[in-house]
Amino acid sequence: MSAKPVFLYDTTLRDGTQGEGFQLSGLDKLRIAQHLDAFGVDYIEGGWPGSNPKDIEFFQEAKKLDLKHAKLAAFGSTRRANTPVEEDPQVALLLAAETPVVTIFGKSWEMQVTEVLRTTVEENRAMIRDTVAYLVKHGREVVYDAEHFFDGYKDSPEHALAAIEAAAEGGASCLVLCDTNGGTLPDEIGEICAAVKTRIPGTPFGIHTHND
Repeated sequence: MSAKPVFLYDTTLRDGTQGEGFQLSGLDKLRIAQHLDAFGVDYIEGGWPGSNPKDIEFFQEAKKLDLKHAKLAAFGSTRRANTPVEEDPQVALLLAAETPVVTIFGKSWEMQVTEVLRTTVEENRAMIRDTVAYLVKHGREVVYDAEHFFDGYKDSPEHALAAIEAAAEGGASCLVLCDTNGGTLPDEIGEICAAVKTRIPGTPFGIHTHND
């Protein structure tokens, strides 16, 4: 049996900057991206286009980077509820960043859908599917981050699985299962990942965990 490749997706320039007392300038981010590329990282998540002046500067300057190996990813959310994806300004900013990869996060936990987004699970799935498909249509490789996936799965396996199925249906190249609260134990991780692979065998998946 041939070995399956494992791809490294680095989130230092986005998730890493949320650590207490940790700040990066736009120039810092550009230099780190070059070092990550030289190190052999496959994907570099640059940040959220338009979210702050540093990220605006970074994505403008990153267009000039001559990365030898890594693909640069812009990060953002699904379209807003009850808003056509082509009219969502945040989605437009993701395309304007002109990165080869876009990483989209969406809700996997029914409680987050109803209490944070204040919408229905059906609309949430449509938001995921529409956003991924729209970006794929515009030539982007799309990585889907399933926020709160493990908590959502433990609350309602069917809802969590249906949410990531929507991303797969939209054409996501990878489904990333996120332990957003950082409280899932190793044996639970293994069992839930196995269930995902059984349910959605055709799409590669990854994992994004926290230790806090």
